Amino acid sequence: MDYYIITGGSRGLGEAIITELLDKDKTIFYLSRTNNLTLEGFARGKHASIYYEECDLSEVSQLKAKIKSIFSKIDLLKAKKITLINNAGIVDPIKNVGDAIEEELSLNVKLNLLAPMIMSEYFINETKEFAGEVVIVNITSGAANRPIAGWSAYCSTKAGLNMFTNTIGLEQGERENKVMAIAFSPGIMDTEMQGVIRAAEKKDFSSIDQFREYHQKGMLRAPSFVANILVKLLSSSLENGRVYDIKEFV
Repeated sequence: MDYYIITGGSRGLGEAIITELLDKDKTIFYLSRTNNLTLEGFARGKHASIYYEECDLSEVSQLKAKIKSIFSKIDLLKAKKITLINNAGIVDPIKNVGDAIEEELSLNVKLNLLAPMIMSEYFINETKEFAGEVVIVNITSGAANRPIAGWSAYCSTKAGLNMFTNTIGLEQGERENKVMAIAFSPGIMDTEMQGVIRAAEKKDFSSIDQFREYHQKGMLRAPSFVANILVKLLSSSLENGRVYDIKEFV
């Protein structure tokens, strides 16, 4: 049995990843503020096991308990592979530095960087004695690699997530029961996040016309397409600590 823990699994890329993974030989736990009844119905139709864990990932003090609750449902003796996919994230605040407020910045850092770090911390701790395959996937962004006006928080937290991934790979090295950690940049997708971006004001986001053009010209990839590539990647030989980009596969 393979087990998957996915944050932000009720919609967008998270929902698409779960849909791609569903089969009778996998058990999936997804954490989000709301559940997805359509997804759960689809899982039942495929005789797949899926469990919803209600969780506001910005409330980072509850993450340890959530991880422990999930692992209490995992049969380590029957498990072959356990994967954590840190998918949840936000682009807000879309504002120039000096215009955002403390609460907006704090929420961005908690969801995009602190929650994945804490989830990974407790995930690694819970799998220390597990002899099977252990994988962490951090969903990142091309914004980690270049500054984008209006996205200072998003660029910074995604850059931090990449470095966090690199560091896990370095630390795990050649350990006997090592954890494989990668980051995956999915590119521009047709999700609610893109809608948030297009709704921004030009004074806050000077590149808004470019992103509206992506949508108008049909340049946004379907989350299902991206999820298919990621799932295929996870079945291949991975390089520990590496940041993968979807552009390598399309």
